[in-house]
Amino acid sequence: MAERNQKKEDALHTLPLRITDTTLRDAHQSLWATRMRTDDIMQIIDTIDQAGYYSLEMWGGATFDVCMRFLRENPWERLREVKKRAVKTPLQMLLRGQNAVGYRNYSDDVIDKFVALSCKNGIDIFRIFDALNDTRNLEAAVKAVKKHGGHAQGTLAYTTSPVHTIDKYIEYAREQVQLGVDSLCIKDMAGILSPIMAEKLVSALVKEFDVPIQLHAHATSGMATPTYVEGVRAGAGAIDCSISSMAGFTAQPPVETLAAIFNETNYATNLDFEALEKIAAYFNKLKLKRAQKSSAMASIIDPGILVHQIPGGMISNFRSQLDMQGALDKLDDALKEVTAVRKDLGYPPLVTPTSQIVGTQAVMNVLAGERYAMVPNEVKEYVRGMYGRSPVPIDKAFIKKILGDEKPIDHRPADDIKPMLPNIADDLEPGLITEDEDVLSYAMFPEVAIEYFKWRNQPEGEKDPIPADLEMEAEKSTEDVKTSELPLQETAGKSDTDQLVHTNDYTGIAHVIAQSAGLNLDELSIRKGDFSIDIRANGAAPRAAAAPAASVLAAPVSSAPAKETEVIETPVTKGDASAYENTVNAPLVGTFYAASEPGQAPFSKVGDVVKAGDTVCIVEAMKLFNEIKATKDGVVDAIFYKDGDKVSKGDVLIGLK
Repeated sequence: MAERNQKKEDALHTLPLRITDTTLRDAHQSLWATRMRTDDIMQIIDTIDQAGYYSLEMWGGATFDVCMRFLRENPWERLREVKKRAVKTPLQMLLRGQNAVGYRNYSDDVIDKFVALSCKNGIDIFRIFDALNDTRNLEAAVKAVKKHGGHAQGTLAYTTSPVHTIDKYIEYAREQVQLGVDSLCIKDMAGILSPIMAEKLVSALVKEFDVPIQLHAHATSGMATPTYVEGVRAGAGAIDCSISSMAGFTAQPPVETLAAIFNETNYATNLDFEALEKIAAYFNKLKLKRAQKSSAMASIIDPGILVHQIPGGMISNFRSQLDMQGALDKLDDALKEVTAVRKDLGYPPLVTPTSQIVGTQAVMNVLAGERYAMVPNEVKEYVRGMYGRSPVPIDKAFIKKILGDEKPIDHRPADDIKPMLPNIADDLEPGLITEDEDVLSYAMFPEVAIEYFKWRNQPEGEKDPIPADLEMEAEKSTEDVKTSELPLQETAGKSDTDQLVHTNDYTGIAHVIAQSAGLNLDELSIRKGDFSIDIRANGAAPRAAAAPAASVLAAPVSSAPAKETEVIETPVTKGDASAYENTVNAPLVGTFYAASEPGQAPFSKVGDVVKAGDTVCIVEAMKLFNEIKATKDGVVDAIFYKDGDKVSKGDVLIGLK
């Protein structure tokens, strides 16, 4: 063993340090709300390809979703175009295990086909992770990557807790090595890996396994650069960096800085600094066009991350969630509540989707003034085991509190998902699907893909505006303010039409929507894909119930794309909500649904007898589905909203006799 380790160390000291450039994926996802366009990339890709990087992380994560939803681009076409020009440098993507590039588990046949087409279109290296480090959720993806000729990089999602010890990470790593991964990455998504722990963890991994080790860290806490130095000295052979003009804070450390540091050691990077200078200048100019003012932060260092561990994108989401609920002053309370919720849920690492699940439940607890008075369906699914195995078993009393007498599953969650591909696109309109890749786009994001396909089919010159362009126009027409801190209420000296609302979706993507001159706040309702926002001035009169949604696209997403024939409409009562003393009210801003999934019978309909504690409807908020319960016994006499209607806190949803 000692001889083997000495050979390893000697080899590491003679090899150049490998640097993966994250500028084209994680950097702009962290700093620009993932708004880099394909054309932006193509104007500089030749120079990037000459820089001497080990790989370019340019796909996966949120880029797939955002390409279609906000940029009106085909993510597959972006991959193909970059592959044509990046002839020297391998292309890399972030794959969320059984979630692929989505936010829920997909069937094994979808994972296999997605990987196959990713390899075909240009991905060489797949960084595969699971939010819970549940190796069962990595099996299908690793198998598919090996089958189709890609490099399968296993991932340790790093976090700190009483149970996340060196031995625990070695256990995770051993399981992944047994799956056949080609390398291992320590993924520090929050920027909390200290230099000392990096040295200890990398040393332990190098001692135990014969696979290359890579480090991925965000600069949020300020520790990433020394963490990389200690990790490389301990045996890590590769690190993730972004170009200096796209580095720091919630992105990765700057490549030029790390290259300069290691060029004074035996770990020289062999990068082309002239090329790096050109790349830095290009993105320094581009960020004036792409970076959103609303995402600007007052400080480049956030030491609070060391306590609450919430990734940078989720912090901005936290602010907007509380802002929309008129409770921005409760931000500190919500951050503290994250720690308690995380403990209750078995100390999950905070990365998509667990960061959203934990964070939103914490917000709910603070808003309600009572812990777990409102529990989103996603939290219930987590406790059921549908996201995977928690790092430590969840307390039985807590399981009963959330699930009642229901028992969690003890098998791989994807085992319950039937093959999706055979009939997945049967009911789509003719002409929407033009290639095999479109089927996978639809499988990942049914609503977003359909909207993109329809936009793509519009004649040139008649296409609807690109959502990201509308965002830019909105920012230009507003004052340069910190919109994430601007409450939704009248501001002294401003009319309703002068107000600005800033919100994010649950991947941390920033949306800035400003109404045009002459449009009243209580008249503005915007829906793009499965993201929706209703802008109303505080105190505005409740709206009349809106017309029913035209299709299933207004309903929550189920485990498989729903069909229009499955829609079950709930009759809506037109009347005076104030006539009822016994009512069910919206506890927060969101979207009304009668059932938890499309095609299911509504929780309640007119004439039903309900008891206090019975679920009567859903209010979707913060991208999670929250069951709303009756507080008193009664008979449902009136339902004032239909699926897809926007509701504000306090709106009367149901009238009870």
